[in-house]
Amino acid sequence: MPVVVDPSFNPFTLTGKRVLVTGASSGLGQAIALACAKMGAELLVTGRDQARLAQTLEQLQVISALPHQAVVADLTQASEREALVNAVGAEIHGLVHSAGISRLCPVRMMSEAHLREVQSINVDAPLLLTQALLKRNLVGVQGSILFIASIAAHIGVAGVGAYSGTKAALIAISRCLAIEVVKRRIRVNCLCPSLVETPLFEAAMQSAGAASMDKQRSNHPLGFGKPEDVANAALFMLSDGSRWITGVDLVMDGGLTIS
Repeated sequence: MPVVVDPSFNPFTLTGKRVLVTGASSGLGQAIALACAKMGAELLVTGRDQARLAQTLEQLQVISALPHQAVVADLTQASEREALVNAVGAEIHGLVHSAGISRLCPVRMMSEAHLREVQSINVDAPLLLTQALLKRNLVGVQGSILFIASIAAHIGVAGVGAYSGTKAALIAISRCLAIEVVKRRIRVNCLCPSLVETPLFEAAMQSAGAASMDKQRSNHPLGFGKPEDVANAALFMLSDGSRWITGVDLVMDGGLTIS
């Protein structure tokens, strides 16, 4: 019998959905936002760098004529979180927390300022933004909330104690939140990528030297990740294709943890 292909079958489409992506001015956040637009979503993107965020918006507008928006905001500031929530206006169907920082520092040399900075950006800001959106019922029924955590929450890495701790916190919080919002069939999940070839990563590896780069690459049987690898996983988690998945953290590490 001939194979019958239904061109309309696409459980991963985001057509008709509105998605808010933080940290969308570069790196993973930008890649996720652009991928969502290509799958039919209307995007609201935010970041701290006005010029780079404007470039993301321009790329979104090339992809589709939907009313994409960009809001410059420092999400550690209550007033700027409030402005972002006000800009959301109508119901969203997806929320991706991609904004975050990493700071190298051994635990025994860690200052309180270092700890507070990483905590405020990586945990407090996304949690408080989520809370504000939920209080106003702006996350729609059967919506999806996605946190970008890290493989560092699962393995020990010298010098990134504060960062690893915040990513582990996101995983724990997301599981609790998943239970709290399940009555509205809102899903809450985490992605835990290992090293991904973003501009920031490339700069860090050049500073570390070729030997360090080769060692890291040898630990990843499938090589380093690309931004689109994480974006594709985000598309799945935001789409109805993952409607039966909540409270999980998806490890994406190119085989690091099995090598």
